[in-house]
Formats: sequence, structure tokens, C-alpha cells
Amino acid sequence: MAGAFPILPEGLGSAPRITSLLIKPASAVCNLDCTYCFYLDREADPYTSMPGRRMTEETLERLVDTFLFYSYPSSAFAFQGGEPTLAGPAFFEKLVTLQQSYGRNGQSVSNSMQTNGILLDDRWCELFKQYNWLVGISIDGPESVHDLYRLNKQGAGTWRKVMKGVECLKKHGVDFNVLCVVSQANVSKAAELYKFFRSQAIDYIQYIPLSEFDGLGQPLPFTITAEQYGRFLCESFDLWWPERRKVRIRYFDNIAEALAGQKPSTCTMHETCDSYVVVEYNGDVYPCDFFVEKDWKLGNINLDSWPEISRLQRRYRFAATKTIAHPDCQACEYQSMCHGGCPKHRHDPHRNFADLDYFCAAYKMIFAKAVRPLRKEVQQLTGR
Repeated sequence: MAGAFPILPEGLGSAPRITSLLIKPASAVCNLDCTYCFYLDREADPYTSMPGRRMTEETLERLVDTFLFYSYPSSAFAFQGGEPTLAGPAFFEKLVTLQQSYGRNGQSVSNSMQTNGILLDDRWCELFKQYNWLVGISIDGPESVHDLYRLNKQGAGTWRKVMKGVECLKKHGVDFNVLCVVSQANVSKAAELYKFFRSQAIDYIQYIPLSEFDGLGQPLPFTITAEQYGRFLCESFDLWWPERRKVRIRYFDNIAEALAGQKPSTCTMHETCDSYVVVEYNGDVYPCDFFVEKDWKLGNINLDSWPEISRLQRRYRFAATKTIAHPDCQACEYQSMCHGGCPKHRHDPHRNFADLDYFCAAYKMIFAKAVRPLRKEVQQLTGR
């Protein structure tokens, strides 16, 4: 792990309590072979050789029991992968039963899932609807765009099956949003993407910029440049602005949240990296899904208590990766909003947390365009 780790500054001497979990019931196992998936060639994944990676009912019960007790009065469970639906609907039906059993009066419990949508059917959607789950479904755009990289195990496109899952969600009235990976397949197609999502009556979109590198720090073919991403965001902003009261694009929401003095919902714009932890299928805990590596392991829920995990020095150390100052950040007018960007985008090219965020130039482009009109919008809405 290259890069210097500073002593946590005053006010950051301890990481906050954990109120949100990202749970991987099937670990990184997936029913797709997306070309750009960062798990496909991830030597640091400590579970690659493990057979049958599925969370047991015993681990699930331990997770629900201990976390609901620790996190009261507000507890958030988010499920991701790999592909979390591989755990099967019975696993999640058991989850809800356990939450009802171990939850206390007045406790707020939320559930969400990020899925590729391939396995969604009536049983899944009835569960989501009955218990008010929020579902994120991965769609990279229309068929010709989506199917360039999002392939099944046989190398065939998956768009038609994903859209079948979307129709099932709609039929059951399930709240869902779209996560769209911005790659070389669609970074020049902002207008086409926006038009497509609106044609599908999708009004909550999250764009995720793709950046993966080889061992020499060179971007892989599907990785976009910061300048490309900046142009994509600026064009998307112009398309979105006339519909800003009825369509939500998460990154623009995040900027508005920061301007309103609120903590943005995205962790990349927080002062420190400690807003959630990852729980692997066997109960192992990590500070971030991009750093499921043995050097960052925080413990295991079958062996360690949540107070012990939350107070680990390693967690404080990871939280402090956001505070490593880069000279460009210190002189940047947007530092108080960006807070140095995402440690993944700082660390990935050269394994150094002290580097500048790979997408820094993109952030500057969209901030320069969006901050002024969004500030006026926030002032109108809040009366301040």
C-alpha cells in the first residue's frame, strides 16, 4: 500500500458508528461475465478459490441479530455482489423474517439491492414491493450499447433479459433506479442515454465512471478519460436541467446536497471514508467494496462485535485516506465539496493514495458548470 498515512486531524480521531452495511451474500460470484468487471482479474480477491460462496443462515442470523442491536435506531442493509440474487429469494425472505424478529419498537430498517436484473421474476418483485425495497438495476443504455460489454457466460448480450426484469419491477410497482456504467461504449452518447432512460419512464439515474488499469498503471481499453467524463457530465446536465424537478441524476443531487450544507449521499464526496462497511458471504468485514483485500480486513461478525470492528485502528486508517492532501486539492476552490475525490480513483493507477483522483479534471468541469445554477436552485427551494 503506497502513500503516506497522516495522523487523523482534530475532529477525526475516531470513525463514526456503523449504520449502513453493504452485504455480499454470494461474494463476487456472478451469472454474467461483463468485460469491464473489476473482479474478473482481481488478484487481491481473497475468496477466488473458495467453493460455493453463499452466506449461511447461521451467518445471516448472526448478522441481523448483532447489527440491529448495535445500530439502533436506524439500520440500513444493502445487498450487492457479484450478483446478490444468486443467494435465492428464500434467503431474502428469511432475512426479512429475522429483521422482524430481532428489530425493536421504533427501529427504522431499510433494505436495498443492486442487481443485474437477469433473475428477477414475480416472486422477487412481490418481496420487494411488500417490504418496500429500493432496487438498483444495471443498464448501460439501449441494446447496442449495453450489450457491448455486459455479456453472459456464453458471451451473448444480456439487454433483453435485463429489460424483462425491468418490466417485472414496473408491473409490481417496485421503486427502482438505474445504475449506468460510463465506459468507452457510451461516454460519447450522453444524449442517446438520457433519451433512452426517459423513454423507459426511468427518472432516477446514477452514472458510474469506469476506470480500470493494468499492472503498469495504463488504462484498460474500456476505461474513459477524465476529459471524456467531464464532457459527458456537462452534456447530461444540460439535458437534465429543464426536467430537474421530475428527473434525478444522483451526481447532480449530490452537488445540490453539498451546496445545501447536507452530507451528500455518495461517499466519494464525504470528508472521510467511513460511511459504511462491506460484509462478505462468510462474515468478513472490510471498509470498502473496492478494497476487499486481506490488508484491509476489519474482522468477522462471527468472531468480533460491531463496537470492536468500528473502533479498529485499521478502519480509522482507511477513513483517513481521504485526508491525504494533494497540492492541487489544497489550492482548489472545490475542495470543500469534493474532499479529494474517491480513494479508489486515487489509488488504482499507481497504488498510491496520495495521487490526484483520476477524474479530477471531470469534477472541475462539472462543478464549473453546475455549481452556480444549482446554488440558485437550492436557495429558491430552501428560502436561504
